[in-house]
Amino acid sequence: MSLPTISRVLAAWGVGGCVRRLSIAIAQSPWTLPAAAPSVPADARLARVAVLLCTYHGQRYLGEQLESIARQTHGRWRLWVSDDGSQDDTPAILDAYRSAWPAGRMAIRPGPRAGVARNFLQLACLDAVGEEADYFAYSDQDDIWEPDKLERAVAWLQRVPADVPALYCSRTRLVDENNAEIGLSPLFTRPASFANALVQNIGGGNTMVFNRAARALLRETGAGVPAALHDWWTYLVVIGCGGQVHYDAYPGLRYRQHRSNQFGSNATWLAKAVRIRALWRGRFRQWNDGNIAALRMLAPRLTPANRDLLERFAKARDMRLVPRLVHLKACGIHRQTMLGNLGLLAAAVLKKI
Repeated sequence: MSLPTISRVLAAWGVGGCVRRLSIAIAQSPWTLPAAAPSVPADARLARVAVLLCTYHGQRYLGEQLESIARQTHGRWRLWVSDDGSQDDTPAILDAYRSAWPAGRMAIRPGPRAGVARNFLQLACLDAVGEEADYFAYSDQDDIWEPDKLERAVAWLQRVPADVPALYCSRTRLVDENNAEIGLSPLFTRPASFANALVQNIGGGNTMVFNRAARALLRETGAGVPAALHDWWTYLVVIGCGGQVHYDAYPGLRYRQHRSNQFGSNATWLAKAVRIRALWRGRFRQWNDGNIAALRMLAPRLTPANRDLLERFAKARDMRLVPRLVHLKACGIHRQTMLGNLGLLAAAVLKKI
């Protein structure tokens, strides 16, 4: 493409004037946190939460996570654990806590041994889990929850009608292997939307809490759905089917960054480099292939506008260069940040989207 054409494409994709916008973004520091949690209505304290914890060789940090769950200010929770065949001390640690806690606080079951997404979704779809809970919270094995994590989530979820799919997620505080603070996850300020969800997940699964209506949608496609990641799939399902998504800018947990992370935060330049490498190798396109196939399984539940957007997005991905860029832009797909949209544009040009 000629330079004038490149300039027009950059402007159309909303990434013109990059240096100017980057300076503005730095001036409006993303490290500023909102106020602490508001007071919680009394009826919210009665809500029952099923905490869905998936484990695999998690002995090093598991105890700290279990302790942080036990310290939740929202006390009506039950922990459901799916262990995916751990050969370390993870099973013994789980058994010890189950014995120490009141009867019925923790249930442990074997995982499917088919990857992290399958493990979480199978647990979320389990009949017994849904029989006794109003809300469902994904939990990783190596984080540390802030005491009010569930309280904040339930307070928002209670405002949404029960028959409307709803998903709460939040920013995170990043810590190293020794729980020393190293920063915050990126701050997202644009509204949740299907056009965003098609190319980005704004909420880490470790922050997500959702209602029974959202879980019912997950159960329709089941644990074997070809979606790329359980958390991204949850965002896609809720927003695609006309539900409500709330991104809380206040960090609800301490997200541990360590070598064994399957997917760490995207806040550091090293993490960004890892994702760029994955993009170049085609992983982002493979993920989109899986998500599109999964969403088509749920097509009758998508809103008419989102069903149309899905098909336009799917077709645009395979067009020749210029039509591909034009039609992808016309779809309105976008990521939350300027740098994210630059990466999206690069993926579109390279046919890696």
